[in-house]
Amino acid sequence: MLRRLYDWTLSLAAHPRALWALAVVAFIEASVFPIPPDVLMIPMIIAAPKRAFRIATVATAASVLGGLVGYAIGWGLFESVGRPVLEFYGKGDYFDAFAQRYNAWGAWMVLIAGLTPFPFKVITILSGATQLSLPVFVVASVLARAGRFFLVAGLLYAFGAPIRDFIERYLGLLTALFIALLLGGFLAVRFL
Repeated sequence: MLRRLYDWTLSLAAHPRALWALAVVAFIEASVFPIPPDVLMIPMIIAAPKRAFRIATVATAASVLGGLVGYAIGWGLFESVGRPVLEFYGKGDYFDAFAQRYNAWGAWMVLIAGLTPFPFKVITILSGATQLSLPVFVVASVLARAGRFFLVAGLLYAFGAPIRDFIERYLGLLTALFIALLLGGFLAVRFL
């Protein structure tokens, strides 16, 4: 089933309304959909490289708006669904402590999830459930999603189709290494 969903998403790239399809996929991916917008964005940019940055802009805007829906899901459903389940198992206080720790690092969590292949929807919902500051969430989401989508668009614009395989194969790893170095440097400066 997941393969059919992936193939269907990829087929949207050739559709005359592909930009709208990308907006819909990016929007729902940030809250519930399992397929990332890159699957649609990459073939669209390869087919029309001059539209690369317009495509990245649409993906960014739709993803951030979809992230707000994910945030609302976490915020609105946690008290009615999540907290009663945790309290049933005697873990209600644990979540409050977790929420404090998460919110202390929340901007970093949103940035990391937004830049990497980590499912962004998990972080958007968790950010709402822990009531991460909404302005912090929005700014981190914009920076992360724009960073990811404009990096892909820029590479495809500059190098064309041959870079597609490289992006699909190594972008997650390279982004994770970059973030590890960034966080390592941040921690070294803070604690040394």
